[in-house]
Amino acid sequence: MLDYLQSLDAQLLLAINGMHNAWLDTFMWHISKTYSYAGIALVALIIAWRRGWKNGLVFTIAIALAVLCADQIASTLIKENVQRLRPTHNEALMAMVHIVRDYRGGMYGFVSSHAANAFAVAVFVGLVMPNRVAFGSLLAWAVLQCYSRMYLGVHYPGDILGGTIVGILVALVVYRSWRLTVARYCGEVMTPYDNRDSWLIAAMVWVTIAVVAVVALF
Repeated sequence: MLDYLQSLDAQLLLAINGMHNAWLDTFMWHISKTYSYAGIALVALIIAWRRGWKNGLVFTIAIALAVLCADQIASTLIKENVQRLRPTHNEALMAMVHIVRDYRGGMYGFVSSHAANAFAVAVFVGLVMPNRVAFGSLLAWAVLQCYSRMYLGVHYPGDILGGTIVGILVALVVYRSWRLTVARYCGEVMTPYDNRDSWLIAAMVWVTIAVVAVVALF
């Protein structure tokens, strides 16, 4: 059963990685980078700080904690103990993987830190700003992040699934802690953000994707 799942994982990876062209190479390369978070995180932080310095500080710490926990659980706790080779380091597979800009990633890939971080941020911010459009946009961005890692050939779908689960669980724990902290130190549980705030988050997600798509043309 395990051999079958690993074989299926490899086949899915090669199918995704094999659908490549020059524009997608550049687009997925930039989407996969940490700086693609910048605009979305900045808008979320500005919105939070506009609600008062206490709320802003708690929100900032919560975001940092979500990323730190997701990244450390994925990279330090799981990757180093499971030690599953990335496709780009698997001798039976590496010759069939399309490599972009000679990027192969670290030695081990399970679970994906990118998936864990992206879903930790997306789910946490989506819970804080409960608007369907904003939440859907954030999830779409997280899915695109995950797809880019498979497109680049550095993660199997199974790595992505594991990272996604880690990210969601971390987001739920951090969200609960955030609510309790706001209730204790900010006087009351923060009321939901209004639709304008949520639409700003959604807009920033799609602006980020659009900018990367245009940059990839040149």
